[in-house]
Amino acid sequence: MCALFADGPAWADPGAFTGLAGTWSGSGTVALEDGSTERIRCRANYAVAGPRMGLVLTCASDAYKFGLQADVVAEGSAISGSWSETSRGVSGVLQGRGGGGNFQLVATTAGFNANIALATRGNKQSVSIRADSQFRAATISLSR
Repeated sequence: MCALFADGPAWADPGAFTGLAGTWSGSGTVALEDGSTERIRCRANYAVAGPRMGLVLTCASDAYKFGLQADVVAEGSAISGSWSETSRGVSGVLQGRGGGGNFQLVATTAGFNANIALATRGNKQSVSIRADSQFRAATISLSR
């Protein structure tokens, strides 16, 4: 799990990640560069400490697997931090905006960009990822 429980700066928004903490699970689809799609099962764990949040998202099908980890901090509606994709050994910067369970983020590293949208309504959550790599997109529905 991501370690991020250091004290946050005084200007950070302590409520940006309210309602996300805990374990979520569900399913969705992943679209690959060759046009194929796979049904995936996913599990997400959010660790929230005031204006900071750690995320571990693991998704797998019979033929495909990815694991995303992120550590972010909120400053008002601005979100920034770092991410890594554990099965491929890549990492980079995560930036965007959001709060109240809804986020629009961009994950970047050399030669890779992904747009991530997260929407939470009570105990339901949808995650949409669009990328410019072998992994083209994922649409995931989670609940807890």
